[in-house]
Amino acid sequence: MGIICALFLVIGLVLIAWAGVQGLGLSYLFGVLIPYTAMVIFFLGVLARLLKWARIPNPFVIPTTGGQQKSLSWIKPSRLDNPSTRGQALGRLLSEVFLFRSLFRNLSPRVAPARKNGQQPGLTFASAKWLWLFAILFHYAMFATVFRHLRFFTNPVPWPVKMAEALDGWLEVGIPEILISGLVLLMAVSLLLARRLLIPRLRYISLLNDYFPLFLLIGIAGTGALMRYVVGIDASGAKQLAMGLISFNPVIPEGIGSLFFIHFFLVCTLLAYLPFSKLMHTGGIFFSPTRTMPNNSRAVFHENPWNYPVKFHTYQAYENEFHDKMVEAGIPLDEATPPSNGKD
Repeated sequence: MGIICALFLVIGLVLIAWAGVQGLGLSYLFGVLIPYTAMVIFFLGVLARLLKWARIPNPFVIPTTGGQQKSLSWIKPSRLDNPSTRGQALGRLLSEVFLFRSLFRNLSPRVAPARKNGQQPGLTFASAKWLWLFAILFHYAMFATVFRHLRFFTNPVPWPVKMAEALDGWLEVGIPEILISGLVLLMAVSLLLARRLLIPRLRYISLLNDYFPLFLLIGIAGTGALMRYVVGIDASGAKQLAMGLISFNPVIPEGIGSLFFIHFFLVCTLLAYLPFSKLMHTGGIFFSPTRTMPNNSRAVFHENPWNYPVKFHTYQAYENEFHDKMVEAGIPLDEATPPSNGKD
């Protein structure tokens, strides 16, 4: 049910943009008002999430560990899987951000078939490197696509953006030139969607908020590919619109086409949706104590700041109170404990 709702939601967004621009002539609404609204929601939503995470106290040492902790000098510790210093924790965090290290080491559980000698089927684990490959292709293709789109918002275009676009089109095939990142992005997000559809246990737990961003990204990448390789748009008009938005002097050029506004509306929807979705893991990883904290509980005492004064009943006080009864019962006493002066 979730997949059908997500698909129809994205199709509805496409039809809304097409009808608004093509039928009702609301180019200013979809080209100026909605983008500004989406950016405000995006920045305020991201700021609210980050402030909320920053205010959450972390009184306990709770890093996720997967290796030998630092202990004796002759035992080799696992510096990335079980970091003991902030530098090692930073190294693990960066390996997660740029290389998806934990996903690379991920294992997929499977039920092994029963053997002929009558043994019961057991649980086995197999490598899941294909998931890591899909994920890293998707994220780096998304980054490259967003980065080279900065040419629409800068004048003159900075040399890193020009270099990224040149590297993206290194195949030098076709007119217009094929850019690899856009096609890889479309392929990778399609594979991630297929993964949710084809794996039964994953399909069982998938909800609307799992399918919607995938269909939305497919819509964005698909309309982008149509504009570049099939229909074509006025690139100078698109840049004029983008430059007008960032300079707060918006203008709607003639002849951009409804497909551009559909693509732009889907991008604005993604921006407004991102702070309230699972896609915020992009920034949330930097606030996760399971990834950012060093596991140094053996070397450093961590006192819980939430502790409040408690009146303890020590063992010495317990022996003083029940001294004579413990003697009668033959319970060994601590020699350092004074007698109870005959009081029961």
